[in-house]
Order: sequence, then structure tokens, then C-alpha cells
Amino acid sequence: MAASSAPASASAAPSSKIMRMDNINENLKRMEYAVRGRLVQRAEEIAAQLAASPGSLPFDEVTFCNIGNPQALEKVRVTFVRQVLALVTYPELLDTAPTAFPEDARARAREILASSHGVGAYTHSKGMPYVRKCVADFIAARDGVPSDPNNIFVTDGASPGIVSVLKTLVRDSNDAIMLPVPQYPLYSATITAIGGTRVDYLLDEANDWGLSVETLARSLSSARGRGLEVRALVVINPGNPTGQCLSESNIREILEFCARERLVVLSDEVYQVNVYDPARPFHSFKKVRASLPAETAARTELFSFHSVSKGVLGECGLRGGYMELTNIDDAVAEQLYKNASVSLCSNTIGQLAVGLMCKPPVAGEPSFQLYREETHRQFTSLQRRAKALVAGLNRLEGVSCNDAQGAMYCFPKVTLPPNAIARAAELGLVPDTMYCLELLENTGVCVVPGSGFGQADGTWHFRTTFLPPESKMESVVERMAAFHADFMRRYK
Repeated sequence: MAASSAPASASAAPSSKIMRMDNINENLKRMEYAVRGRLVQRAEEIAAQLAASPGSLPFDEVTFCNIGNPQALEKVRVTFVRQVLALVTYPELLDTAPTAFPEDARARAREILASSHGVGAYTHSKGMPYVRKCVADFIAARDGVPSDPNNIFVTDGASPGIVSVLKTLVRDSNDAIMLPVPQYPLYSATITAIGGTRVDYLLDEANDWGLSVETLARSLSSARGRGLEVRALVVINPGNPTGQCLSESNIREILEFCARERLVVLSDEVYQVNVYDPARPFHSFKKVRASLPAETAARTELFSFHSVSKGVLGECGLRGGYMELTNIDDAVAEQLYKNASVSLCSNTIGQLAVGLMCKPPVAGEPSFQLYREETHRQFTSLQRRAKALVAGLNRLEGVSCNDAQGAMYCFPKVTLPPNAIARAAELGLVPDTMYCLELLENTGVCVVPGSGFGQADGTWHFRTTFLPPESKMESVVERMAAFHADFMRRYK
């Protein structure tokens, strides 16, 4: 039998606490973040039930496909990164275990220690100068365009940088930010929390989730017609949850549009290594901006974001990322620096992970071969898993799923029977939420309803990662297929 949901609790008596639901920030109460929402809370309850009573459900474990958290599903770590972090965390190992680490890892640790006060001390609020230099060199090599370490902020993952920019842009509810639909709900949640307004622009599912400048223009015109001051455009490339990779020509059109319409660009590029279609390589917005006519480039203001959480490192828990400012007013940059200074600095282990991501071993160094083998193995495995999951989803009745050109997710469309939609209404649920809840209760597979990311009216989706270990991927697809067939039969 399927897991059963806990009964709803009786209405609580009025609280006598100073802080109560009727007197806290209304924006916080309105904020939603589907990736860690109701489905995940229920999944954690089921996982606890299985731990306490093994065999009590028709599945042995909960498979968390709700979030891009690679190491929670598969213990794949890049050796060089962890070796250097071990050495800088406990430098005595350099002397007490001289043969336990390759010489280039030892040399890198010494280099880091010589350039800093170690991992236990506060750093510059923008991040260690050593790490910012590594980031700037990485960007310059990637794009063929100079990068100034003074324009780099090292952050606790990409999210704090994104939040800081949105907080700086949004002054009141009349200020609006353009977001893709579907979008990663960090953006909508943050805009709600800070009291701004979101302006949605639809990605074209029928065209591989393409981004049309004509669609941008319609959304912008409509927002301005409502009296909103639209301040910025968010682009996620490769896409989350949609996995599309933008072409160079498309990026150029977007940048020209933003220059013409006086919009700041926020380019979320955390999946830049996760590009699986050779025909759709990654192009950074900064690189394409450099190819624009000088007058257009001068009117283009850009924030770019990257992280150690994705790619082939998957070091989500280390919380390391960076933000680069391109053509941002110096006085505004100082305000962002002031904001970063309030938190003193991002965590030092995450900072160093960013440096190691941006400056990996090179040919001729002892760790190069193993680093290349580990990262290539992880990349090609993700590539195979993406194809297997897309193929499996497309075999299901009423399901269509675009290829995952990049990132770590599939976002299939599910044509739900009218009876299922009616049943969801009876339960007070959004139809795709009901579908995902039933999937979880019957299979232990935890995905996120498309309504948590936004979707075209009248369509239903869910987001799933393809991060379960390759050895378990077939089982996950089979469980989803069996559930889906039964769901369609029951609601026909």
C-alpha cells in the first residue's frame, strides 16, 4: 500500500507569543519556494517512516529528485579538490603525512596558506584576493576578455549574489524584474520577500524552450502599460528547470534588447559546464557583450553568476560561488560591497572551492590525469542519464519532454485527464501537485510540480533531476512508468 499522509491538525488556539502569524512580515508569508516545499516535507516524513519501519511501504527508499544536490544521491567527489581542502584545513598534514598527498596538491595548499590567514580567519568582504584572481583568470581564459578581480565577489553559492543584486534593484512594489517562465523559484521568492513585482516572459516549449525577443518585448510593453518600472531581465543559461542552451546569436539579440530598453541583465550561468549537446555550446553573456558595437556594449550592464554546486564538482554543501560585475556604476558597486561587508565575508572553505574550480590541475602536474578522468566520468554519466530519462518519459502516455541540452533537470509536460483535474479541485490542490504527491506516496520518487516554477496556462509539468546513480536510473524510470500507467487508468 502507498504511504499515507498525516492527518491535518486541529485549529490551534490563538498564540500568546510576541511574534505571531498576524504580525510578521507579510512578504515573508507570501513567499514560496517549491524546491523545498510541501512535497519535500512529505518525502522527509516518508523517509523517516522507512528508517523506523523498514519494509512498511512498497518501496525501500525515497529518491530525492527535487533538487540539484548531486552528492546527496551519489558520493562522487573530485579528489584534488578534497585533498587541497584537507591540507588547508589542517596544515599539519603537510608535515605529518608528506606522502599521502600528491605534490601539486601540497604546493597548492602552501600557495593558499601563504596568501591568506588560513581558513579560520575572516577574509576581505569580496573574498580572498587569491581566489578572486583565480576567478578573473578563469573568466579571461574562457571568454578571451579581460576580467578585473576587483569586480569579483565570492559568495556562499550563487544565491547570495543574486539576492544582493535584486535587493539593490528593487525599491518598492512598482519596481519589476523580468523572469523566465518556467524559472528557478529563488528569483520569484526573493522578489516577493523584498516587496518587488515580477514580470513573466514565457519560454517556448514547442521550440526547445527558446527565448524570443518578441516575447520579451510584449511582456515589457504590458508591464510598462500597467505603470511598472521594469529594471532588469533575468536569464538562466543553461536553463533551470528547462535545460535549454542559448545560441550566441540569441544572446546577442537579448543584450541588444536590454541595451535598447535600459534593462540590467542578470545572467545565471551556474550550469555552464553541464552542456550535453555539442551543437549548443555554452556562451557567456560577458563574451557576447564584448562582441557588440562599442556604443551598444556601453549601454549594457551585466551581473554574471557561477557556483561550485553544479558542473562536475557538485559541491553544494561547501557553499561557494561568485558574482562578476560588468559595466556597473562604481558607486553602485560600492553599495554592493557595503552590503557584503555587513556579513563580513563568505565562508572560507567555499571560497577556496571556487578557486579550485577555476584553477584545476593542468597537464604535466601529478593530479591532472585523475582529475580529468573523474570529471569526464561524471560528465559523460550525466549525459547518459539525461538521455535515458528523457527517453523514458517520452514513452509515457500523454507525456512529452524536450531534450536536456544542459543543466541537471527534465521538465516534462503531462496531459492530465479531466477526472484527475476535477479530483485535484475537490482536494484543493493544483493538479500537478496532486500528481507529484501521488507519485511520491506510491513510488518514493520526489519531484517538484511545474506550478512551483511557472508554466503556460492550462499546462502541467514536473521537474525531476537526473542525478540518481546511473545504476539506479532504470529502476527510477520503471517506477515512474508503472505509477503513471496506473494514474492514467484510475482517472480516465
